[in-house]
Amino acid sequence: MIHQKAITLKQLRALAAIVEAGNLTAAATALRVTTPAVSTQLRALEANFGVRMLERGPDGRTAPTQSGKVVLATIRQIENSLSNCYDSINALQTGKVGHLTLGVVSTAKYFAPHIVMAARTGMPELEISMFVGNRTAIIEALKSKKIDLAIMGRPPRNPPVEAVFLGDNPHILVAPPGHPLAIKRDISPKELLAETFLSRERGSGTRILMQRFLDRVGEGVEYKTAEYKTMVMDSNESIKQSAMAGLGLAFISGQTVSAELAAGRLVKIEFAGLPIVRHWFLIRRAGRDLPPVARSFADFLVGLEGQYLPDPA
Repeated sequence: MIHQKAITLKQLRALAAIVEAGNLTAAATALRVTTPAVSTQLRALEANFGVRMLERGPDGRTAPTQSGKVVLATIRQIENSLSNCYDSINALQTGKVGHLTLGVVSTAKYFAPHIVMAARTGMPELEISMFVGNRTAIIEALKSKKIDLAIMGRPPRNPPVEAVFLGDNPHILVAPPGHPLAIKRDISPKELLAETFLSRERGSGTRILMQRFLDRVGEGVEYKTAEYKTMVMDSNESIKQSAMAGLGLAFISGQTVSAELAAGRLVKIEFAGLPIVRHWFLIRRAGRDLPPVARSFADFLVGLEGQYLPDPA
């Protein structure tokens, strides 16, 4: 009867060392233990299997029996598996492999795929999942630890976070080509506030920034005139399409509409105080230990120095 649970790695390695070294004394030297210790492990192994593992070969050297050969083959498989395990654990500890979830505010989704592609090239063993949402959704994901890192604008106060600067994020007003304000150089606050503004939903950082800008524009303007009209959209893509169709002016990140500006499908509205330059940050929960893979990704992303950001000029 084989005593499976009594068989240990130390016993198996003793057998492998004896066969490789040729005798107990040389095996003990290789294992850095005493000869009696090796002998004890061998006897225990043979007792657990109920068979002899070694015999004297024709040349006088110690050789494995048929059963010993079967066990030796298994030992090699075990050592190979352990070696692969060591390599995998080391890769995880050094951040070379693993999985992370990256939170991205909606405005950043236009360049975030370029980050993922760069990481796929520079860190091929890394797996990234992207969670896209408005500012409120990303903050909630940070609170619930649904995401490891986030790319967003102004860092939140709650939960406490640590932020690393990634690059500038200029916000501009855009309109379709031929819009009366697109060719006017001296736009008055009254003229601007008479327009309809395409707005994101509540909880959007861009909406908050737009409201603050228009409120400043309206200071000192007659009350009725200072009340501006908005049309709420659920995505930046909807806002872009609506702006190109002439439904209103869009206050939006210039990086979101860089392609449309370059193609002439949208034009910038020149007005005092624009662009409003905000910043992109890489955010993590303060006091939370990041997995090694997340730390490696953060270092990689900061090292790109904003090369992935579109040019809104």
